[in-house]
Amino acid sequence: MSSPVGVRVSVEVDVYTVRRGDRVMIGGQPFVVCDLREGWRLEFETGEVFTMRRTTVLWAARLMNPRSGLRRV
Repeated sequence: MSSPVGVRVSVEVDVYTVRRGDRVMIGGQPFVVCDLREGWRLEFETGEVFTMRRTTVLWAARLMNPRSGLRRV
């Protein structure tokens, strides 16, 4: 199976823009978002859950395809 083509870019995310597959750093630990519940509860591949508020801002590494503009891979 081939892996997706693209580059990881750093993006600022909030409760409205976070996506599945984003890699976020919380407390110096990397987490991969696998599910979004109720629009503000992030569930990670490791089983942990993080609740975001409307004012929470995180930095995420997101896989982007540079050949197709800003669309996600």
